[in-house]
This record gives sequence, structure tokens and C-alpha cells, in this order.
Amino acid sequence: MNPQDQFCPSCQASGKDGFISIHSQKERRYRCKACGKSFSERTGTAYWALKKSESLMTVVITLLAYGCPSAAIVAAFGLDARTVQAWQAKAGKQSWAVHEATIGRKQWDLVHVQADEIKVRMQGGLLWITMALMVSTRLWLAVSFDRVRSKTMIVDCLKQVARCALCRPMLLAVDGMNMYQTALKKAFGAKHPVGKQGRLKWVEWGNVVLTQVVKARGNQAGNVEQVVAIGTAQQAADLRQRSKGGSAINSSFIERFNATIRQRLAPLARRSRNTLKVSQRLEAQVYLMGTVYNFCSYHQSLTVALYITEKRKHRVPRTPAMAAALTDHRWTIEELLKFKVQAVK
Repeated sequence: MNPQDQFCPSCQASGKDGFISIHSQKERRYRCKACGKSFSERTGTAYWALKKSESLMTVVITLLAYGCPSAAIVAAFGLDARTVQAWQAKAGKQSWAVHEATIGRKQWDLVHVQADEIKVRMQGGLLWITMALMVSTRLWLAVSFDRVRSKTMIVDCLKQVARCALCRPMLLAVDGMNMYQTALKKAFGAKHPVGKQGRLKWVEWGNVVLTQVVKARGNQAGNVEQVVAIGTAQQAADLRQRSKGGSAINSSFIERFNATIRQRLAPLARRSRNTLKVSQRLEAQVYLMGTVYNFCSYHQSLTVALYITEKRKHRVPRTPAMAAALTDHRWTIEELLKFKVQAVK
């Protein structure tokens, strides 16, 4: 037990400042010297109020994060299906908190971002998901859900991207959906005082380039048109070169990420009998898989070579979070589930 790594869930006093002490080694509890309250080591983690062993839950969440069907987990470990669903919901909530505490509070020179939508069939309708990815680090940045393919969903996703972006030249690569042009103007900007009264006015960023890959449908299926909707072709080419995002206009990086999510989530498969019943369950699954992708999975294209001598080199694998300087090592699933999120004062 290490009090310096803890903080009080009631008053947010930190152990690094000397406010947290060990209350019980046997029960693994701490005490806050600021407010006098005690709390469990599991407080604020996905293991809180867990009646089974932590190792069992870790194995189950690992299997779920990599696409194992919950029915197989129930049969293999003799668990109740409701227990597996509850653990998945807790892990999804924990993953959302980790995402907000790390990626949501960091800003980068994004350079090149790609966004795309996924259509999900549900019982009684459809669900749309919009996701965005930072190309240079393969870091999954944002996700938004809606019952229809709406501008509100796209604006919400792009606002999450803008929250992570420094006001630098940036390329946004998307599909041929025409809503992105107006959504981009609503998402990327800032309020500045104008006039004598100092009235705040929304000012759009003038350095965002938008490219679109327009895919023909119907009789023209197979034809693809590459369009620079905002900015110039030279600006788009320069930003792609900086991010190593390909020589031509494309949206291949976000499509590969979407393919990974589709592979691991049966309801997202294009032809599947496993239709979705509750949208909240899908949100938990997406956040779990996206966070595992960011922090717990090595990405082959992010491997770097460290030269020991002129002829000898050591290849170091990296996760997207390592490439984005969010962490210096690959997280285990246990680290993800134990990560405590401290509230912002």
C-alpha cells in the first residue's frame, strides 16, 4: 500500500501532499487527514464493491475487450450473464473516465485527423457512431452517438477533437458527407471580444483544411473522387506529409480503426444476427475497446528503431498513448481498471 498514490474521494486531498495515511493494512483502507474520512483502496476503480476475485474480472474484461462473446465467457467461467454485463458496464464507465482524464485534458499539434461514421442496426431502429483518430500517433480521440446521422452528432465529435487541438494548421479527412463543412466551422473556433463593449464573438479557425473522399453509389459504385473542400491541395499535401498520412487524399486510418471495432463487436458487423438491444451497453463497449486500443495494444506502425551501434538496433513497440506521450509503457488491463481519476478543482 502506498498512500502517496492515493487521493481522498470526498475532499480530493492528495497523498503526495501528506494528507493520506494507512488506516488498515488488513482491510486495505486509507484515511484522509484533511476530512477525517476513511476509504477503500478500490474506491474510484472498476473493482469497487467487487464480490469475485480481481483476477477473474480482469480476465473477463480482457476477453470482452478483444471481442470474445459474452456467452462463451459465461460458459467457460460459470458466471451469470448479468454479472458479465455488469462488469462490462463498470469497465466501460472506467474507460470513459480514463479517456476524459487523459486525452480529454491534453492538447496536441494534431496535424492530421480523420473521422468517419458507423451505422449500427438495433431492435426497432438504427444507431450512428462518429469517431475521430489522430493519424500521426493512431490515437483514438473522440466518439459521439445518435439515433440519426445528424449534424449534431458530428459537431459533438469534432468539438471533442477541438478540445484536444492546439490552434495550429490541421487537416481533417472525412468521407463525402456534406454536413462536415458546416460542422467544422461550428466546432473549430473560439470566442474573442470585439467592439467597445467587449462583446464575445465566435471566430472560426482559419487554418483547418478539409478533404473528402466521395464514394459513388448505385450504378457508379466503385468510383472514388478525392476533393479538397476547404483549403488548397498544397496545404493538404504538406499536412499529410508531416503526419505520414499517405501521398493521396484518404480516410484509410479511421477506416482501419473502425474495422478493428467491427471485428471485436458483433452488433457492428455489417451482416450479423446479433442485433443491439440497449444503446448504453454499446457505448460502454466502444469506450472499453477504444481505451484498450489506446493504452493496452501495441500498434505495428508505431514501432521505432533505437540504434545501439551503427549496425545494431533494437525495435521498440509502442501503443498510441505512448506515441502521444501520455504514458511511458504499455498498460495492462489491470492498470486500466485500477486507474483512479481525480476530480479537477
